[in-house]
Amino acid sequence: MSTDIDRLIAALREADAVKFGEFELSHGGTSEYYVDKYLFETDPTCLSLISEAFAERVEGVEKLAGVALGAVPLVAATSVQTGTPYVIARKKAKEYGTSNRIEGRLSAGEEVVVLEDIATTGQSAVDAVEALREAGAEVSRVLVVVDREEGARELLHEHGVELEALVTASDLLEDAQR
Repeated sequence: MSTDIDRLIAALREADAVKFGEFELSHGGTSEYYVDKYLFETDPTCLSLISEAFAERVEGVEKLAGVALGAVPLVAATSVQTGTPYVIARKKAKEYGTSNRIEGRLSAGEEVVVLEDIATTGQSAVDAVEALREAGAEVSRVLVVVDREEGARELLHEHGVELEALVTASDLLEDAQR
């Protein structure tokens, strides 16, 4: 592992973002560990390390997209770091106001990289990719902070999208205090 990844793992642990026990996950499954995105997304050290790592991987991209709600702090911090504009992709259109699935300015044909917090099954990332593609964007990559290694990579591949993770669950849990 690179020193940057080691620093990120240490910061995630320091922020107490990795918890052990019995947890129900958003897709309905259970897990013996939980990665609390709100603890790492609200920690300035973690957020800085994540946005720096994402920034290195999105050089030259026209637009970033964050999956609502969890990835919004990540995409905002990365946008500031890179000077790259971003949009927010919703799972479904809101029922008030503009009723948009994509918030922000997006032009047809723009290359967009989706940023996400944690990938488990990959369904929320697929939903975001589909919304962006329906709006005319070209999407071929999703960057996540943590890949739980539970099928997201395979599902995204089926949709023509590459998943790139800063950290895998294997990396994060190796030698972790339980």
